[in-house]
Amino acid sequence: MERNGQMEWNKEGRLQGGKNSELTELGIRQAELLGEKLNDEKIDVIYTSNLQRAYRTAEIIENNKGIKIIIDENLGEIRWGDWEGLKHEEIRAISDQYDVFWNKPHLYEPTTGESFDNFKKRVLGSITNIIKQNDNKNVSVVVHGVVAKQILNFFENKPLEKFWDPPFMHSTSLSIIEIDEDIAEIKLYADTSHLGSVENVRC
Repeated sequence: MERNGQMEWNKEGRLQGGKNSELTELGIRQAELLGEKLNDEKIDVIYTSNLQRAYRTAEIIENNKGIKIIIDENLGEIRWGDWEGLKHEEIRAISDQYDVFWNKPHLYEPTTGESFDNFKKRVLGSITNIIKQNDNKNVSVVVHGVVAKQILNFFENKPLEKFWDPPFMHSTSLSIIEIDEDIAEIKLYADTSHLGSVENVRC
């Protein structure tokens, strides 16, 4: 499982959610380095959200290898409603739920955005179907920061209160989950070693 590369709105400090912004030059390079790391891995299929930043990252990873890319809109980032497109400080100025979202997620009550409960059902429903449909296959899932965190938290059986526990999901971070029947083991969590000397942007 991979997170998409850096986007223009990351640089501007804006929340994206279901909205799109293009990968930056750095984001493209991050995706290229991730693709190089995965060159020797057998990937049978790539799933990605319908958002451009994830799909473009998936394309770079695929790099004309003939791997099928499947778009699943249920893998899209958590929806922040009216917060989307705003800078962090702008959101904090108009809503006390912003700090709740990041510091006390179990108490978060969105007004126009998506609740953690609905988000969890959407993402895990998709992941469950992907697992069922790809038995004994190596699957790459290119998603977003909060989506990746939700998937890993599920396999770690973490409560919502601990949703944001480290490590942070950096751009193009790589996580590997091995699933054998009903047993899942996280082999790699948010690894960014492929970035080397490339700036590791917290976005």
